[in-house]
Amino acid sequence: MKKTERDAARALREKGLSMNEIAKQLNVSKASVSLWVRDVVLTKGQREKLNAQGFSVDAIEKRRIKRIENTRQRHRTVIESAKEDITGLSERELFLVGVALYWGEGGKTGKGMARVANADPAVIRFMMRFFREICSVPEERFRGHVHTFSHLNASEAERYWSDVSGISIKQFYKTYSKPSAASKHKKDTLPYGTFQIYVCDTELFLRIKGWIESLSEIGSQNLKPLV
Repeated sequence: MKKTERDAARALREKGLSMNEIAKQLNVSKASVSLWVRDVVLTKGQREKLNAQGFSVDAIEKRRIKRIENTRQRHRTVIESAKEDITGLSERELFLVGVALYWGEGGKTGKGMARVANADPAVIRFMMRFFREICSVPEERFRGHVHTFSHLNASEAERYWSDVSGISIKQFYKTYSKPSAASKHKKDTLPYGTFQIYVCDTELFLRIKGWIESLSEIGSQNLKPLV
């Protein structure tokens, strides 16, 4: 049903009707119409006609942009205020956050290897700090593995993740390039693919599993059921 309404809205917009007129004619919200027809380009004559009728396209677009900017500013204010709640990390806090991140993002199976995969460079940097400062992992124990798409530059991705992690490319496994015909003509949201940190240490892997089990047990204590 929505597709039928959207197609009808676009057809009416292409004829030069205002969004108010389209919303009334189709009995849908103006917000929906605005979304459906946002990329429909009006002719100069259609714009002049709407302006003459009081539906100033330019004014509406300016208000829309202003509304988006005001929302962005309000969101940024909340974010900046929240950032003040965290001003640093103690060694204990770094330990706990690192364990929690591994719990969510790290490998839980496989003997002899602790591993974490992510596309967010901030997560990779944080986990490298956890491994180095908390787990005292020697540099030679680290391995890196890049997963990317075949149409992207694998060498560039390797250099990028080496800079992010501080792991030498010489310690990387062979990069995995996945064919992706569908992504060739789309905006690349992951231009450097994803990165996996590997630590070749059975004892560390088991210790991390123990830390996670402890967090799980402590976090589940004294939970009261909702009435």
